[in-house]
Amino acid sequence: MSDAPKHDVRLIWSRYYSAFIPAGPPGPGFLERLKAASGAIGGIAVTGLLCGLMLGNGLAHPLLVAPMGASAVLLFAVPASPLAQPWPVLGGNVISALVGIFVAKAVPDPTFAAALAVGAAIAIMSLLRCLHPPGGAVALSAALGVKGVASSYLFALVPVGVNTLLLLVVAVLFHRIAGHNYPHVAPKAPAPHGTADPAPLLRAGPSAQDVADAVQGYGDALDVDQADLRQLLADAELRAAERLHGAVPCAQIMARDVIHVPASQPLRQVRALMLMRGLLSLPVLDDAGRVQGIIGALDLSREGERAGDIARRALLVHADTPVARLIGPLSSGARHAAIVVDADQRLQGLVTQTDLLASLAQRSISAPAPTGPAPE
Repeated sequence: MSDAPKHDVRLIWSRYYSAFIPAGPPGPGFLERLKAASGAIGGIAVTGLLCGLMLGNGLAHPLLVAPMGASAVLLFAVPASPLAQPWPVLGGNVISALVGIFVAKAVPDPTFAAALAVGAAIAIMSLLRCLHPPGGAVALSAALGVKGVASSYLFALVPVGVNTLLLLVVAVLFHRIAGHNYPHVAPKAPAPHGTADPAPLLRAGPSAQDVADAVQGYGDALDVDQADLRQLLADAELRAAERLHGAVPCAQIMARDVIHVPASQPLRQVRALMLMRGLLSLPVLDDAGRVQGIIGALDLSREGERAGDIARRALLVHADTPVARLIGPLSSGARHAAIVVDADQRLQGLVTQTDLLASLAQRSISAPAPTGPAPE
């Protein structure tokens, strides 16, 4: 009997069970996750202590509401999530508490009131653009506690609002110390020359509308900001280009007879040399023959007396550096060339934007055509 049917059954069961135990979330490593856990410990502890001190109940203060633990998971573990930003956290918790109390007071049956409170909280949070998952737990707690701790609408402010606000303050301070971007703003590549156009790599990739249409067509809600998603797609495309073109080293395309000047060269001579030779980039060497910097056409307007005075920091690479690694730096609009150096930072060659473009174009032309059946 063939083993093929058994193999198919095992494959189906493997896929079925893998849906219940998904792979770990991508992103930060173990150290960052440990930092997140530490931040959550500090956040909950400080929030509880401050609530007790502010309201005069000391360390035994009982009004640290349980849903703050869920908010802490989002604030400290996934601070880039749209659901973990200040307005969703504060607005979601406070509004959900108000909704839970209102529904519980209006609906006599506690079971139905609890269910209706959670559903209504989700709907209102969505409409007010403050969807926060722990808000469902806040609404449920308020609805179930309407005859006890949540008997008044003040419950939405004390303890829910105070708890949430204190936790947010701790989260902001924690992420500032940890070097994280919170409140999260999607990283924006600088536009070349200060224009309104997106960075070149973003212009070449999916547009903001393309991403919005793709997210709309996906069908399920995604817990990621569309600006972040667009930046991730551009970065993934760049990494794919590096992988596909990574076999070509800089040594293969660099110019080796490179015009350069010492740092002590008078600036008037530097200007004359670049104008006469039509140079857009001119390496500058120190007294020991090591690369000190590079002069571009725009640098000629800077104040100084010698080449070293106006040279700016150069992009240094090695002969074995893959050419594709230069796609990002040389397409940003800020740099026009990379200087190839040896282990002692001595000049070996120069790779310009023109060299990079010619290399990529040549590989595109010489790449084999895809094989397979013709599309119908």
